[in-house]
Amino acid sequence: MFKQKNIVCVSNTTWEGFYTKSTVQLLSLLAKTNRVLFVEYPFTIKDLMMTLLGKAKAPVGRMLGIKPRLASQNSAFNTEVFQLILPPMLPFAAFKSEFLYDFLLKINTAIYARSVKRACRKLKMENTVCINAYNSIYGNYLLGKLNEELDIFYCYDGPDARRYGDRAEKADQEFARNADGLIVTSDYLARSMKHLNQNVTVVKNGVDFKLFNKETKTKPRSVNRKKVGYIGSIDHRFDLETVEYSIQQLPDYDFEFIGDQMNKGVAEQLAKYPNVTFKPPVSPFEVPALLKTCDVGLIPYLCNEYTKNIYPLKINEYLSVGVPVVLTTFASLPDFDGIVSFANDKEEFCKAIVDNIETDSPEKIKQRNKFAEKTSWENRAIEFETAIEKFMTQNKN
Repeated sequence: MFKQKNIVCVSNTTWEGFYTKSTVQLLSLLAKTNRVLFVEYPFTIKDLMMTLLGKAKAPVGRMLGIKPRLASQNSAFNTEVFQLILPPMLPFAAFKSEFLYDFLLKINTAIYARSVKRACRKLKMENTVCINAYNSIYGNYLLGKLNEELDIFYCYDGPDARRYGDRAEKADQEFARNADGLIVTSDYLARSMKHLNQNVTVVKNGVDFKLFNKETKTKPRSVNRKKVGYIGSIDHRFDLETVEYSIQQLPDYDFEFIGDQMNKGVAEQLAKYPNVTFKPPVSPFEVPALLKTCDVGLIPYLCNEYTKNIYPLKINEYLSVGVPVVLTTFASLPDFDGIVSFANDKEEFCKAIVDNIETDSPEKIKQRNKFAEKTSWENRAIEFETAIEKFMTQNKN
């Protein structure tokens, strides 16, 4: 069993937030038998200034060292994880000059490595297993600089070309080649990265089943107006045309969207309809009760090269509460055949919403719930540990 190890996570996300993060869930569970250091998303001087101006939210006190940068966090799974906030980094991503980009990134990497090693010394963590959670741009420069004995690339979704341009894809490929092993969240990602590194293992996203199971339905809701729900970020992936068509065709259904409106155009376009409501993001602990009030849940992503990589977190959350799910065919998700409804176009999508609501039953709710139980984060963490053990054995041979 994988235990008694020192794990350093080079993360591309924050510990806290308005949505569930696979990295946080898995590391929280790995902390049951291992010591874990979670290195927070590297905020920049720009993030610092925007926060001081009230236009962003970054941990200013800890970034500047006014408050301790290293702190203990209690996870949702009753485990202890050490969280490290880095000093403010130099903004570099927007520079087109490769020389300037590399120069600033190298400076940042030196600050990053020094901060992590200082934290490891304080925590008496040696011979670490480094899990790079989708932060390959820093990962390539940090390889071998953290006194690690194993480098694992935890890769979810596809390269974020919107932020880093082609550099993101190049960085992913380079880090994938040099890592001791890859853990990816979808079969498509595994196939697309196999040529870069033969040591690829798929560990799909899960669900905090115990949390969501508390709000599981027993039967369909008996209400006059049915509710079509979406909970999550509304961003560049959102298929506006498909969703708007359903809203227009189903005026007797209420459509409720809860989440961070990163794509402002969606709300601007849909808010004009009387059967549409937008609500701000909520904490993960509030999501189950909200899902229970939905008669069907949507995952309306655009079908493109980026979304082909996705195994959506929210699909198992919907199913854990017993809510039927309607998706666009943005990715190959054969695990869910017969459990959810896939739609090839906007007409099919609209029809699937109606069909799922009209044919729902206590038996189908139980089926969804039973399926979701197998995808718990506890089960996914065991798969994750098994993958690390395999990579460690291969690295020693």
